[in-house]
Amino acid sequence: MAVSFSLSPEQEQLKKVARQFAEAHLADLAEAVRNEPDPARRADLARPAFEQAVAAGFLKGLIPVPFGGAAGNGVDAAILIEEWAAHSPDFVISMAGPLIALVPVYQVGTPEQIERFVAPFLADAGAPVAAMAYSEPGGSANFDAPAPAEGVRTTAEPDGDHYLVNGTKAWASHLPGWDGDGPDIMTIVCRAPGGVSLVVAEREHLAGHIEVEHLYDLPGLRGCLTARIRLRDVRVPRGNLLGTEGQGVELTRAAFVGSGASIGTFSVAAMRRAFEIALRFATTEHRGGAVPIIEHQAVADVLTNAKARIESVRLLSWRALDAALSGDPHGLEWALHAKVLGSDTAVEVINDLIRVVGVSAYDNGFPLKRLLDEALAYPVIEGSNIGVRRRQMQTLLSGAGYDPLAASGMS
Repeated sequence: MAVSFSLSPEQEQLKKVARQFAEAHLADLAEAVRNEPDPARRADLARPAFEQAVAAGFLKGLIPVPFGGAAGNGVDAAILIEEWAAHSPDFVISMAGPLIALVPVYQVGTPEQIERFVAPFLADAGAPVAAMAYSEPGGSANFDAPAPAEGVRTTAEPDGDHYLVNGTKAWASHLPGWDGDGPDIMTIVCRAPGGVSLVVAEREHLAGHIEVEHLYDLPGLRGCLTARIRLRDVRVPRGNLLGTEGQGVELTRAAFVGSGASIGTFSVAAMRRAFEIALRFATTEHRGGAVPIIEHQAVADVLTNAKARIESVRLLSWRALDAALSGDPHGLEWALHAKVLGSDTAVEVINDLIRVVGVSAYDNGFPLKRLLDEALAYPVIEGSNIGVRRRQMQTLLSGAGYDPLAASGMS
């Protein structure tokens, strides 16, 4: 494995283009979202920027090259995510649905399934969305639990050459699609006769069979269309089963490796913005004293510690996304470190930076409060740190023959 800590010319160009797009389209979007009280209207505000991103080829950039897209490596993904999430993390989460929902398709889909399910996301126009319908209102940390535990509650009952899917799903962005009739594809974690399974429902199967029960009004990531929906007799061809019945547990876990790694980069983006704000405050504000407050050792120490932690999480997240997207056998471990350490660190760092600013930061009009609200989401989304991710790490650590040096290549 070649190790370099310098961006290539191509990555420098990607950073430039991503930053230009964010400054041109996402900064104003984020401001509009903050000023819109209604969750549905907030989500709709993103559609023009979404269409512009598709037209610019960014959606194709989320699809791996073997499947017709133009996705680069994990560091490329981290660069794009950081530049966009520094302005509008909710936009990135909304657009990145295919990064999770299509992973099982790439892994076990037939050639015909791959071609059909990926096609909407190779478009040059429009605003195609995908959703991984995993979480359920009663919690999904134990979705794979055998009877007598409930485990996943959504069912897929055979009905001739179809399944009838019924159940309630929550939290995944764009479960209702743009208009309540569903996304272009929805990968559904469900319980079939053979066990936990994944079936892909296309928009034509979902339309008229989705009841939007609730739109969540989130304190952070406010532009994400986050809903609780009920699936009522969604009739899906049995040919849309991914792999075999009972294979859903391993496929679901694999789908969230890359997304878990990406949370480290979302955390970096939030810390980066918070640090910029706090540093500017510390170097310009005297707070009634004779010198800028950065001249006080306590303030400088907080900023120094914050900067070191931001850079550490950035490098960890680059490594994690590289491992996750390249198929590194230790990708899961790297993703878990980035998810858990990155998200926990973001909450701590931003809270420390709020203390630098003082009471002025305790105001919804001051941006640090908003960034803290975003950071508070990261330990609990994409598999909560306590309920899911640390348990996964426990499983790795307690496994027979676990080598603590293997992931780093230092065995």
